[in-house]
Amino acid sequence: MTDQTRIPAVEIARLEKCYGPLKVLHDVSLTAQPGEVISILGASGSGKSTLLRCVNMLEVPNAGTVSIFGEAYRLDQRPDQPARVVDRRQLQRLRSQATMVFQSFNLWSHLTILENLIEAPVHVQGRDRKACIAEAEALLERVGIADKRHAYPAHLSGGQQQRAAIARALAMHPKIMLFDEPTSALDPELVAEVLKVMRDLAAEGRTMLVVTHEMGFARDVSSRVVFLHKGYIEEDGTPADVFSHPRSERFRQFISTHAH
Repeated sequence: MTDQTRIPAVEIARLEKCYGPLKVLHDVSLTAQPGEVISILGASGSGKSTLLRCVNMLEVPNAGTVSIFGEAYRLDQRPDQPARVVDRRQLQRLRSQATMVFQSFNLWSHLTILENLIEAPVHVQGRDRKACIAEAEALLERVGIADKRHAYPAHLSGGQQQRAAIARALAMHPKIMLFDEPTSALDPELVAEVLKVMRDLAAEGRTMLVVTHEMGFARDVSSRVVFLHKGYIEEDGTPADVFSHPRSERFRQFISTHAH
């Protein structure tokens, strides 16, 4: 890909998000190029999950723009009423390009794992059911839980459920994957199996924005690390730069308290 054609996968410009009088994001700008893995770090309440949720409009920002591959969401951001998305069809189209993997898996409990994977491709994207089943089985094989395809989520460990959730996101053919603290609900011994799947995805050159507390992942797998503090970006750079020469005193403290 030549530089002239490098449209950013995600471009966030001058983003602000308020809940009533509380402003949780202040003038945040962030660009992710195709194939970048950006780890978003910060203490609880720093705004990192809110920022991620603004990328696919699970949270609608009060000011600023979010573009997916050069197309900005059309928003109504008048100051006297709640911000909202104007074009539902555009929302669905852009959201299907930027798929979210949640902290709490969010699998449908009444569907088997295989049914979880094919539900949206068949019913939302209108793809052929047989082809979707074949692809879903291949994805479950890839994340190491092919033997669980006919089980219900309640019968899987947390790590298996999260791997199923990642496979479900992949089944949508997303161009961007958003991970919101994907390992924080897991028992420590199950974290590694989920991080391995994520490392493999990063190695394939997928565009990923990852809100995480996993310093090893941020350091070893990310192309960039962003540190949020009270809704402001305080650090943004390569892992080598930000971990070795942090400019922000708060990030220094954050590293020292989260070092394993």
